[in-house]
Amino acid sequence: MFKPENLIRKGLPKGHFKDHAVRSTLGAVTYLIVAIAALLFGKIIIDGAPVLFKAEAPFVDFEFLTAKNETLHVFDDAQGTRHQLPASKYSEYLAQHEGATVYNEQTYSYSGGGIAGPIAGTALLTIGSMILALMFGVSAAIYLSEYAKQSPFIHAVRLAILNLAGIPSIVFGLFGFSVFVLAVPVITATPSDRSLLTIPLMISDYVLSFQGWNSSLMAGCATLACMILPVIITASEESLRAVPQGFRDASLAMGATRWQTIRKCVLPFSLPGILTSSLLALARVAGETAPIMFTAAVAAKDDFPWQGLKSPFDILSSQVQALPYHIYTLAARIPNSEYTQRAQYGSVFVFLILVATLSLGSMILRNRLRSKLKW
Repeated sequence: MFKPENLIRKGLPKGHFKDHAVRSTLGAVTYLIVAIAALLFGKIIIDGAPVLFKAEAPFVDFEFLTAKNETLHVFDDAQGTRHQLPASKYSEYLAQHEGATVYNEQTYSYSGGGIAGPIAGTALLTIGSMILALMFGVSAAIYLSEYAKQSPFIHAVRLAILNLAGIPSIVFGLFGFSVFVLAVPVITATPSDRSLLTIPLMISDYVLSFQGWNSSLMAGCATLACMILPVIITASEESLRAVPQGFRDASLAMGATRWQTIRKCVLPFSLPGILTSSLLALARVAGETAPIMFTAAVAAKDDFPWQGLKSPFDILSSQVQALPYHIYTLAARIPNSEYTQRAQYGSVFVFLILVATLSLGSMILRNRLRSKLKW
């Protein structure tokens, strides 16, 4: 009769069958996750690719990428031909066919035209928030890693930073609304009626008014930056600590100051790790909806953020569209139909391509830096 102990006596280690079962279970879970991800991405590609790509040249629907978002008009003409036209082309059609009767007309909000506005708004929010987060996050990481002495207070600060990473994004959205939109101080000569406090500056009629930035690109970037700061700080600090202490000692021994040592000998070798944290934060920032819903995003906007501005800095005080909020609007706030689904899946597909492109670019840059910096 076959007995497991006979195999063990012939040389198989004890616990072989248990180890094989654990290995098989872990492998099955891993491949299950891969299969679920493949199904998810496959569904997006199957439904979204036909919106962006077409069979005839130039094979890409550039109008979907470059046109503004509009209401879609679906109707039949007198000959029974079905038309699907965005609002601007629908007006042109009526002007060219004056007196013509349209039949079975239906309108679908945010389902016509293209998504150039949401793409531009997403890019501005992502770039602005990453600049703020890297500037403050890396600065905090340098202080905690290179200057701060180990103490209960510093340990409490690190614990608070780790706890911030687990706060839901909706909480950051409410925080951004209450602080950056309604309360942050601004210097102005015409304070708002809802200003919480005004402090005279003794410079002409200017006062420091706690009235916030209103719903704007600047408020959205600041909110998103606060949300990803814990990731940037923690990963950047670990990257700085990974640089060998001998680099610092050698630089200091040659007469360099602490800041010169950090700038010349520590930061360059920690850049790949900092870029890794930026990569993780980039994907999260680009896909957030709740924070920008309260602070920066609008469902529809006739102009691009930079159009109709008196100065380039006015773009910071303007509202923007964003792909995550646009997708949310199509999926949750518009009656479902084949036309809204087309716009929804097309937007999701383009958004997936944008995030993948940004992530791939960051990975290539990180690998190039790693290949140049070795010890």
